Amino acid sequence: MDNHIVKIISVEPVTHDVKRFTIQKPEGFKFKPGQATEVSINTPALKNEKRPFTFTSLNDNKHLEFTIKIYDSHNGVTKELGKLKNGDELIIRDVWGAIEYKGEGVFIAGGAGVTPFIAILRQLQADEKIANNKLIFTNKTESDIILKKEFNEMLGKNFINTLTDEKKEGYENGRIDYTFLKEKIDNFKQHFYVCGPPQFVTAISEALAQLGAKTDAVVFEK
Repeated sequence: MDNHIVKIISVEPVTHDVKRFTIQKPEGFKFKPGQATEVSINTPALKNEKRPFTFTSLNDNKHLEFTIKIYDSHNGVTKELGKLKNGDELIIRDVWGAIEYKGEGVFIAGGAGVTPFIAILRQLQADEKIANNKLIFTNKTESDIILKKEFNEMLGKNFINTLTDEKKEGYENGRIDYTFLKEKIDNFKQHFYVCGPPQFVTAISEALAQLGAKTDAVVFEK
């Protein structure tokens, strides 16, 4: 396994609890949109505390990027990541498969589960192949929506938001479930990409199966 020590170039807020980390890209480092690596903070106490994060940059970008939700209420790695600044160091490792794009379909994300989809959708946009791909994104409140402006510009009417803890004009209200999916999707013979908390993924997968989606057409994070 190759370990790469890389410096943080910038840390920027994306939402109230999500940050974008732009870091050095090791020479020759390659990955596919949707792939991930294990990341740790390069300090004696934390260098072996590895956590998986998907790349949100594209392979031909000059630098690497991660979009990470910071859990300040937990004394864990993301809380420590949230304290980092320009010039601090991370350790990244070999690339591994997370979610692979198999063709046009519907992306369904719960909260920070959208991060594996960011690079995939950005690559499709760059290749002018975004076409009729759709993103259904559920969050607690409007302030939790990651990259709302970018997804709006990218997907237009194919970007559907639902809020579970807030009623607000312009947004659906409630959880993504069988009824919601039946109302918003008219073709269950296409690809589906699902990412979020384990219970969310299980519930969505079961609902899709009930609605006629084939098991091998539903792609999860691995």
